[in-house]
Amino acid sequence: VPHTFEENLAAEKAKLEAQMALLKPGPKREELEKKIEQLETAAHLNQWLTSPGLQPPASRLKRWN
Repeated sequence: VPHTFEENLAAEKAKLEAQMALLKPGPKREELEKKIEQLETAAHLNQWLTSPGLQPPASRLKRWN
């Protein structure tokens, strides 16, 4: 059973890839391909956001009036 966000993404991606392998080209397969791409994007964003090189802002956020 996956526990981390990354593990959840990987498990969902593997599940969708297995489903996609059973489908012939068509709208349902394209839908699964889009979902897989979204999971990959989420994984990349999470990796970037949790990287040690990402620094928080040096000062408070300025209010926009």
